[in-house]
Amino acid sequence: MSLTDGLIVLATIVSPLIAVQVTRYLDDRNEVQGRKLQVFKTLMATRAYTLAPAHVEALNRIDLEFSSKIPTEKAVLDVWQQYLDHLGNPQQLDAPTWGNKRIDLLVDLLHAMGKSLGYDFNKTQIKNGTYSPVAHGQIESEQGRMRQMTLELLEGKRVLPMHVTNLPPTELPPE
Repeated sequence: MSLTDGLIVLATIVSPLIAVQVTRYLDDRNEVQGRKLQVFKTLMATRAYTLAPAHVEALNRIDLEFSSKIPTEKAVLDVWQQYLDHLGNPQQLDAPTWGNKRIDLLVDLLHAMGKSLGYDFNKTQIKNGTYSPVAHGQIESEQGRMRQMTLELLEGKRVLPMHVTNLPPTELPPE
């Protein structure tokens, strides 16, 4: 057997193994990128509804999916940490100032994530490019009010008004 024949046999044996390893590497890389994209897309889709469970879950997945070893992802983690710190300290500023800073930090986070993932959104686009019907805010407010009033009723802090109407006539007892 010549050297050429030996190399052909070796290539025939090794090439499927190399192909499998390359395929696994590419699949793993695509899966990691897909999870990052899922977090980003969820946060973008729910940026007007920051109390939505999907939004909160996506925020909590950022440190799992992004790596501090990659500079653009480290920038995401740095802004994410600032945002979490702000969310954890609502009493540090008056309500309107705190809310405005919360929005700015969320926009900074989404901008950093977009850059890291190859999107070219500007901050104005992220901040203002969302649709949130007024009715959604009204429904959320009403539901919050109903929950609060129900709790007050159950805790005895509120009474349930009752108005009795259409009582059957009562007969007077015989004298």
